[in-house]
Amino acid sequence: MTGRRRLGVIAAGATLLAAAPISSIFDSWNWLLRCILVVGLIAGAVLLARTLRFPVWAQVVIQVAVLLLVLTWMFPSGHEILIPGPATFTHFAELFQQAGQDTRSYGVPVPDRDGLLFITALGVGSVSIAVDLLTVVVRRPALAGLPMLAIYSVPVAVYVDSVPVLPFIIGAVGFMWLLVSDNVDRVRRFGRRFTGDGRDVDVWEPSPLAAAGRRLGVVGVAAAVLLPLIVPTVSGGLLSQITQSGSGLGQGAGGSGGGGRINLFASLSGKLQQNETEQLLKLTTSEKQPFYLRFGVADQLTTQGFGNRTPAGNSVNRGLPDPRGGTAGGDFTQYRATIEVTDALRQNMLPIYSNTVRIGDIGGGWSFDPNQQVIFSNRQTTKGKKYSFDYVRASYTTAELRTADALGKDNPLRTQFTNTPPDDEVNALVTGLIKGKTNDYDKMRALYDYFSKDNGFSYSLSTQSAGNASDIAAFLRTKVGYCQQYAAALAWMARVAGIPARVAFGFTRGTPDQGGWSITNRNAHAWTEVYFQGFGWIPFDATPAANVLGAARSDYAPDTDAPAPTVSSSTSTAAPGANPSAAAPGADQAERGGNDPAASGGFDTSTDNTSSTALWIAGLVALLIALLLIPALRRVLLRRHRHAATVPRAPKVISATDGTGGNLDIVVTPEAVQARQDAHAAWEELLDTMVDFRIPVDPAETPRVTAQRLIQDAVLLEDPAASATLLGTAEERARYARQPMQGGELTAALGNVRKGLSLSATRRTRIAAVLLPPSVLLRWRLGLAEASARTVNVSGRFRDAMARFSPLRLLPGRR
Repeated sequence: MTGRRRLGVIAAGATLLAAAPISSIFDSWNWLLRCILVVGLIAGAVLLARTLRFPVWAQVVIQVAVLLLVLTWMFPSGHEILIPGPATFTHFAELFQQAGQDTRSYGVPVPDRDGLLFITALGVGSVSIAVDLLTVVVRRPALAGLPMLAIYSVPVAVYVDSVPVLPFIIGAVGFMWLLVSDNVDRVRRFGRRFTGDGRDVDVWEPSPLAAAGRRLGVVGVAAAVLLPLIVPTVSGGLLSQITQSGSGLGQGAGGSGGGGRINLFASLSGKLQQNETEQLLKLTTSEKQPFYLRFGVADQLTTQGFGNRTPAGNSVNRGLPDPRGGTAGGDFTQYRATIEVTDALRQNMLPIYSNTVRIGDIGGGWSFDPNQQVIFSNRQTTKGKKYSFDYVRASYTTAELRTADALGKDNPLRTQFTNTPPDDEVNALVTGLIKGKTNDYDKMRALYDYFSKDNGFSYSLSTQSAGNASDIAAFLRTKVGYCQQYAAALAWMARVAGIPARVAFGFTRGTPDQGGWSITNRNAHAWTEVYFQGFGWIPFDATPAANVLGAARSDYAPDTDAPAPTVSSSTSTAAPGANPSAAAPGADQAERGGNDPAASGGFDTSTDNTSSTALWIAGLVALLIALLLIPALRRVLLRRHRHAATVPRAPKVISATDGTGGNLDIVVTPEAVQARQDAHAAWEELLDTMVDFRIPVDPAETPRVTAQRLIQDAVLLEDPAASATLLGTAEERARYARQPMQGGELTAALGNVRKGLSLSATRRTRIAAVLLPPSVLLRWRLGLAEASARTVNVSGRFRDAMARFSPLRLLPGRR
């Protein structure tokens, strides 16, 4: 393989290593399998084109064509047969749009969505072509680091916290590999290297200058990795403003937070719009009718809608507040719950119930924000967590809530949680709804009752556009949306009415399962919390209960779309302080993704943990292992074949007499011919063994000289030395003597020599001799070079033949 073709293969490998940072974006390895296939086929196609000596423009066209064909095969539109057509490019445009929507809907790590996988495969394939051209054609491998750096910039742009260090190291190793390979190829172009005493030097043999360069490279990479860990981080920069979550609002006062790692609205919509149902939590609680689990709030309101601020607080080991010790109204009952989180839920905010008063050991690094009433971590996630906690449930009546006094205009809670952007349409609507209401509860009920089917509201995961109106005004016009829009709209309207409000995020109760509750991504939910003086934050869920799996309603906030309650209508769980008979009937028949637990006889929580991605990875690993074992298997089979040829046989002596009764010296028999073949086979095996153990082989030497040099170089003693001498003698007699050696223990001699070489060789040499025998690799390289030369000769003769039949020869005046 020539230098340019070798550099092309190395450029493809370096591109795949540079794509390692993408692993921090996806939650599986499906993207890697697709990228390996794309880059591998592109590299193979351009390698063939360079072998056939195609011009540079043809090589580029072939690479782009292969990329297009592979993308067509991976992401078909269903209207093409391998060759892309107009429908294919239309489908590609749709995948682009889907990828744009997914980037706004999902937080990292993202699932395997076709749009995101298409963008990844296209991007890595394009970078592979650029790196190949800069390295092989332009011969500027340093510039190839720019497109490789573009890959690393993707996780940097989407991660709020620091990107994992290991993927950066892997990408840096790929770039250094590319630079070193290019320099080695340049050295080879100068010819063979020699020392001062005339000794031949291999291109990979270290020199003082090369060693200094390698040390500088290692120190540079180490500094690039370690310095960011030592230097204090700087927040508030342009990149932080671009990548932070929510509405782009800053951190809360005091402390450091980690809530910015997920965008609550994007995470919610992403969970609801997944095509597959995925179990997230297993809940066990002593409460018969549990309410919603809660893990985050969005309390910052701008013209773009609600946004979640970064939580801040002290360690949970310092204890949690107990509302029963204060002035909060309502009757409290204490319960205990245990939650098991699956590997599918990875976030840094812990699902708990409101008014959690005590929590078990959840490991270090978890803190409690008393304002948002959430437990969060800057270093850990909920993946695989199992924890227990005690909480109290408050019960309220409508009469009690009507006694809540309105907060003064200078109250900090009212100042912070009632600010709204100017919107005349929303303000006019709220003013009309709360007209004549004298207390905060009646105002809230008037706003809450407005979101009913009688007023035209309906549930849909696909929202509708309303021209240039604000987000809240658009939803109030179209009256079509899901829990995210209902919760934000009610919170906005409550703030306009002067009632502190925010949006809470969490999960509904799920479905019963073996004495507990199974919670999936279909149970992701958002609702409104309003503050009543003397009672605290009270939940109101305006989303139609019939469309929410495990919806909860209460006496103070009943289902506005339900008929008159009966004793038997208790399918939905009750909210805090609720009468179970006030729950909405049929709430478990949710319209999310076509999942109907009632029709299937219950929700099946037994999930298959073995995914197709894991099978693909296992198959790929097995294939790689099998490919790596091919040289070793080839060496074993060849050795076995030669050993079978050198099995000792009893010599047959066939004599011939002359006329005087004497024996003739020259005897030509089939046994003698076989003895020569046996000696040759044993000698070939010995030479391959020398190559495997890095002992130089000189074809100009006689067998005896080669055997003696082997004994000296490998320091063979006793039996190995005698065996090497025996093999050299057998080959020498087979070549030059009239009578070859017969009956020699050639097989045993080969074994003794191999044992002697193993004792004197290094561990690395012994492992390479077994797993990657140099003799087999050398034979394959020579075979490929010979096949390549034959292909080039055949293609040259074909071009010459086609040139002789050129149509230009038929033109007048041309011969």
